Amino acid sequence: MSAVAPRERRILWVIAIPMALLALSAVYPVFFALNAALKSRKEFVLNRFGLASSPTFDNFVQAWTRSRLSDYFVNSVTVTVGAVLLLIIVASLAGYALAVLRFRGSKLVFTIILVSLMIPVQVVLVPFYRTMIALDLVNSRIGLILAYTAFFLPFSVYLMTAFYARLPRELYEAAQIDGASLLQVWWHIMLPMGKPALITLGILNTLYCWNDVLISLLVLQDNRTLMVGIAALRGEYTTNVPLLAAGIVLAAAPIVIIYVVFQRQIVSGIAVGAVKG
Repeated sequence: MSAVAPRERRILWVIAIPMALLALSAVYPVFFALNAALKSRKEFVLNRFGLASSPTFDNFVQAWTRSRLSDYFVNSVTVTVGAVLLLIIVASLAGYALAVLRFRGSKLVFTIILVSLMIPVQVVLVPFYRTMIALDLVNSRIGLILAYTAFFLPFSVYLMTAFYARLPRELYEAAQIDGASLLQVWWHIMLPMGKPALITLGILNTLYCWNDVLISLLVLQDNRTLMVGIAALRGEYTTNVPLLAAGIVLAAAPIVIIYVVFQRQIVSGIAVGAVKG
């Protein structure tokens, strides 16, 4: 026992030290941004890495009001909520059709969805933008909502298909015997039972939509989203780093809160996608 205990302690130290360094590398940027946001521009130049000697919230006020981050925040909330709701509805219906109904060609459709997950967004930006221009959806919130739905739908359908495939098929067959229609089965049985996956799907897509810069920058020119607005705070030659840090903290705060509150659902959603239905 005495020989085993030191060996186990050494193994724990070998694991603990890299994990502690990894955690520190993840926490330090957050601490640096928050500390920089509490400094004046002059103090940041003189004392970049030290603690704020006279903490001030002027950068947060200026970022929220003068830099129009409040307007960009509303745009991000509107677009994110609209896209997430649309994704949940469409993905739930598509997952129900692919996993439960099993129509002719469903395996081919599911294979196409899996293949589309491997295509980088940057590859289709040119045809995507031409399509948006042809449909007159450029510089509109509805256009960005539809764009997010199109880009994030393959993963959403895959997640819901994997979840519905794990449910007993006898539930669907029993509802059919009772005379329920396809939509009634989805609404009264599949949708309530799929609530855990739907919550996970909503959280993940909220993170994707909120943090996006590329698609939003391409679609919206006037009514920017929050992340694009923060990127615009950087000057061509000089940057007010405390102001930029305050904007980053304001933008990251809702996402951090969502992740802390719903971290179990996020992990379970990843596990659902890893299980073969």
